[in-house]
Amino acid sequence: MNIDNIFANNQQWVQNRLELDPNYFKSLSQGQNPEILYIGCADSRVSAEELMGISPGDAFVHRNIANMVPNSDLSAMSVIDYAVVHLKVNHIVVCGHYYCGGVKAAMQQADLGILNPWLRNIRDVFRIHKDELNEIEDEEAKYKRLVELNVQEQCINVIKTAEVQSAYRDRQLTVHGWVFDIHSGHLKDLKINFKKVLEDVMEIYRIV
Repeated sequence: MNIDNIFANNQQWVQNRLELDPNYFKSLSQGQNPEILYIGCADSRVSAEELMGISPGDAFVHRNIANMVPNSDLSAMSVIDYAVVHLKVNHIVVCGHYYCGGVKAAMQQADLGILNPWLRNIRDVFRIHKDELNEIEDEEAKYKRLVELNVQEQCINVIKTAEVQSAYRDRQLTVHGWVFDIHSGHLKDLKINFKKVLEDVMEIYRIV
């Protein structure tokens, strides 16, 4: 990739936008009012806005390796706080993807250095669901199922936060779990039962 081409591409993108709407950037600079907080993987093949078919300003986006939401990650916790409390988003999406390198690495019994503490969060997901996963003999099917279970557990982590519990009480904020299939380009809705998850975790994790 020629870095200089990026600036040429940027100029062309600006021109295209202005041709469609001369006030596009003026409007964009006046603030943001997204409906969605999207938490996804940092994988270079997965572009949040493109896969949802939306424009800049429509979603507040947070990305990291394997779309994790550990409570010890101040970056993720700060993003949730800002999006829910200040931007007043009404939907939070945790979106994983099949053939995720982070999930694949977590399935390996190997010392991966600085990645170990991060990947341990995914290995904890495997531990929680090991009975189901160990019944799957096909390794690719097991890998894809772990991707789905990881999204499910990260949705639960989102629901554990005080900001989300308050926003659900005040304005019925909803949490969604999706998986992006790189082979087909389609999104899969895991149909997370937000109300049931909330009821299940409130005995221990009720904050508000």
